[in-house]
Amino acid sequence: MARRRSGGPREYPRTARVNELVREIVADELERIDDDRLTLVAITAVEVDTDLRHATVFFDTLEGEEVDEEVLAALGDHRVRLQGAIGRQARLRRTPELAFRPDPAVRSGERIEAILREVEPPEDDRVDPVDRSDAGDGDGDGTTNADGSARPSGDG
Repeated sequence: MARRRSGGPREYPRTARVNELVREIVADELERIDDDRLTLVAITAVEVDTDLRHATVFFDTLEGEEVDEEVLAALGDHRVRLQGAIGRQARLRRTPELAFRPDPAVRSGERIEAILREVEPPEDDRVDPVDRSDAGDGDGDGTTNADGSARPSGDG
C-alpha cells in the first residue's frame, strides 16, 4: 500500500512550484537592476515548460500598454542576468531560457473594468444601500426598544 504525504510543501504539482520559484527569483532580481525602464514593472506570472528548456515571464506595468516595447527591450537586455540568477538560486536540472510577454489577463481585466465604469445600471435595477423595510431585531416583526436594541422575545 502506498503512503501519501499529508501536509507539507508538496501538495501541488512540481510545475506550479517551479513557476512560483522562478517568478520570485526574477522579481527579486529586477529590484536589484538599476534600469529606469523597469521601475514600475511587476512580474505577474511565469510558465516554465515541463522539460525546463523555456519559460515565459508575464509582466505588467503601471504605465500601461504604451511602454510595453520599451519594457520588453529592457527585459531582453537583462535576460542573461536574470537567467544567471535562476541558475544560482534554483536547484533545477537546467536553467530555462526566458521569454517576456505582457500579461494578457491583467490587460483584459483593465479593459473590462473600463467598460463597466462606462455602463450605468438602469433606474429600476439600482438598489438602495440601506433597506429599512424590516427595521427591527431580525425576526421580521419589526420589534425594537426605543434605543434601537432588540426587545427580548417572550410571551408576556
